[in-house]
Amino acid sequence: MHVWDVRDPNGYSCGEVSIEGVQIIDYPHYFTPNGDGYHDTWNIKGLENFADATKIYIFDRHGKLLKQISSDSDGWDGTYNGQLMPSTDYWFKVEYPEAGVMKEFKAHFSLKR
Repeated sequence: MHVWDVRDPNGYSCGEVSIEGVQIIDYPHYFTPNGDGYHDTWNIKGLENFADATKIYIFDRHGKLLKQISSDSDGWDGTYNGQLMPSTDYWFKVEYPEAGVMKEFKAHFSLKR
């Protein structure tokens, strides 16, 4: 169960709302694979309970599949066939089960060098 504090546009609290039966996909909006130990790989956390059924696909801006990963892997290091990919936006698709039905979520993130 997730509990959220709801606020109106002026910042006043409207109280807490409990939401059950919803899968939240929280993903990093950028990563910086420069070897400094911070944000060096990109992956989606929080899907560990579905790791065997969850697939994450990463695409370039032309729709070319660059990498398939799972949420329990180390993630994507920003390379394709051993070559560093450029700083730009990349798209991803997550296939995951929710209430016994396979769902799909799509969004994008940035690689910054």
